[in-house]
Amino acid sequence: MEALVCRKLGDPTATETDNPESPVEISKNFPIPPLTSDTEVRVKVTATSLNYANYLQILGKYQEKPPLPFIPGSDYSGIVESIGPSVTKFRIGDRVCSFAGLGSFAQFIVSDQSQLFLVPERCDMVAAAALPVAFGTSHVALVHRARLTSGQVLMVLGAAGGVGLSAVQIGKICGAIVIAVARGTEKIQLLKSMGVDHVVDLGSENVILSVKEFIKKRKLKGVDVLYDPVGGKLTKESMKVLNWGAQILVIGFASGEVPVIPVNIALVKNWTVHGLYWGSYRIHQPSVLEDSIRELLSWLARGLITIHISHTYSLSQANLAFGAIKDRKAIGKVMIALDHKTGLSSKL
Repeated sequence: MEALVCRKLGDPTATETDNPESPVEISKNFPIPPLTSDTEVRVKVTATSLNYANYLQILGKYQEKPPLPFIPGSDYSGIVESIGPSVTKFRIGDRVCSFAGLGSFAQFIVSDQSQLFLVPERCDMVAAAALPVAFGTSHVALVHRARLTSGQVLMVLGAAGGVGLSAVQIGKICGAIVIAVARGTEKIQLLKSMGVDHVVDLGSENVILSVKEFIKKRKLKGVDVLYDPVGGKLTKESMKVLNWGAQILVIGFASGEVPVIPVNIALVKNWTVHGLYWGSYRIHQPSVLEDSIRELLSWLARGLITIHISHTYSLSQANLAFGAIKDRKAIGKVMIALDHKTGLSSKL
């Protein structure tokens, strides 16, 4: 089978994928993964999602460091191609999606039936592949951890990225007043079209002055929940608009800088800081993830959420796909379509 294989650590955007200097290469004859238990299912991958964590993993900067060589990749969708003799939940030909620690950047992947989800007929398969990690992260963070409720003020940093757009949508479903922070005209226009209550353009506005003006105009007390996949200076600035009893959701550090949260102020203002490593729920509380993905697929089928995909590439164009994430060109999700011979750019 064809697969993207990481042979050494490094920047996958520095050279073309077939360049000998690249840390990743396309293997045309990688072994098809066998079924190793009676309840396993082999899936022919239709599409797979790129997440910032995948990029960090190839760089060797992610918290989980798999031994070399490895096939990167996490969330995906596909068609059931083969099943073990004890599989009861799926049949050959079923449309499924899931997420894995590794391995989705390939034509085939094997999963236990307990970790697969049936994709409703009304759902686009590329959208289904983009859903688990980004929307799953935001759903667990906002619904399970912060327990966001109607009327609360939610502030989303990096709001035009994959997890950011999902947080904005889930915030609106929960009935929150949503403040979105992003940079650039195209991103700002998209967020406004989604019904966000207040949008801040980092390229032309002072985020704190803008948010304080909005809060004053709406006669609000402050931000109740801060959703932060960015980190760095922006996190420190955002603390100036947090309400008493606010919750901080630490999602990631796309800025490259891990901020320091002053615990003395957290004490005085009764803040709660949630560290949210979504993948670890699979080990510690898998039922939370399962319930979350099922609800999200239901929302997708009913049109309550939409997956915005700014770029779709072929496997051989992985360097360009990672480049779109590294250079923050993506608005929403970047995808790899396994059944495409050439790359294309699309928006859903």
